[in-house]
Amino acid sequence: MHIDELRTFVEVADAGGVSAAAFRLGLSKSVISRRLARLEAGLGVQLLSRSTRGIFLTEAGESFREYAVRASAEMEMALDAIRLENELRGRLRVAVPLCDGELHFTPVLADMAHHHPDLRIDVTYSDRVVDLVAEGFDCAIRVGVLRDSSLLARRVGVINYKLVASPDYVALHGSPETPDELSFHKTLTGTQAWNLNERGKIITFQPDGHFKADSSNALASAAVAGLGIAYLPDFVTHQYLASGALIPIMDRYPIPAAGIFLLRPSSPYTTAKVRVFSDLLARSLVTNRSHQVAGKPGPQKPHRSASRELELTH
Repeated sequence: MHIDELRTFVEVADAGGVSAAAFRLGLSKSVISRRLARLEAGLGVQLLSRSTRGIFLTEAGESFREYAVRASAEMEMALDAIRLENELRGRLRVAVPLCDGELHFTPVLADMAHHHPDLRIDVTYSDRVVDLVAEGFDCAIRVGVLRDSSLLARRVGVINYKLVASPDYVALHGSPETPDELSFHKTLTGTQAWNLNERGKIITFQPDGHFKADSSNALASAAVAGLGIAYLPDFVTHQYLASGALIPIMDRYPIPAAGIFLLRPSSPYTTAKVRVFSDLLARSLVTNRSHQVAGKPGPQKPHRSASRELELTH
């Protein structure tokens, strides 16, 4: 019995089919089928029942899967213990938010790929909340308030937001002073509601959206053009604020910071590839944040600086 056969069996059982497991593992369906056949032959028992409707675990397969998961996890831990961090290999499958993911998180993934050439990185950009376990993701980046779940979450950074508009828009339409007055203004919206802090109480405003886009860069350009008021993260607005192309409005109602989290399936250990990516992401976000506070653009490559981290279980 080989460890690759155990891992393949677990992937097929979780994915519900050979095709899905082949995609997750980056292997051909014929390789998957041969591994399953060798495993069942070695055990002398049928683990999977095949039909036109798919693949299902037999009673023996249900019992064996629990042990196979533990054995695979223990072997992964053993390999991580003797493998240097610069020797990462296999595949890292990551789900990244579509809105601003390419701008904000892709440089970190590219940096990791550069330093770990034997590691294959598979990124899915989507604002859909993916099922990490069912869809075979190693981890996911999510921004904002987390939903309760069985996933493990590490807070790797925060994003601060501001309400901004162009000087021309304010000169023509005025500047709102309260959340109620926002309703009378043109708003530029993405995929989220606007949260404002009024003396410790969070007020949620749902803008109508005279201009909608799932990209903060597009919304910033629209704001600079004078189309309305935008709710944007600091890493997008800092250059426009520094140049005067945009100005902050409603400073009396600060926007609560949104957490950036790295989520992974519940497990007694973190794989080396997820741990390295998590640390690299945290360092990058801390470094970029410090440069933005100083009014400078963030570096192209993350620096190895310390970061404050919080481990959460949901």
